[in-house]
Amino acid sequence: MPDRADLKRHADLVDRTATRLGIDLEDAALSGRLAFDDIAEMVMRCTNCSNPEDCAHWLNRDEVRADAPPVYCCNANLLAGLKEVSA
Repeated sequence: MPDRADLKRHADLVDRTATRLGIDLEDAALSGRLAFDDIAEMVMRCTNCSNPEDCAHWLNRDEVRADAPPVYCCNANLLAGLKEVSA
């Protein structure tokens, strides 16, 4: 089980990735497009990622928006579905 710091780090990566894609996870959960448990599962999947440093570098670039998450993203399919619905 990841420790608290690791969970916070990956929660931040998930949230920032969603934001980079133009997805507001809180809004998606409040509107019923996504369950709060799904967000927790996204964070847990992210903790199993082998590329969190690459993800952080991708997020730290100057881009404001992206069309898709990195190909190695464990949550790419779910995020793509949310992006499609929010577009």
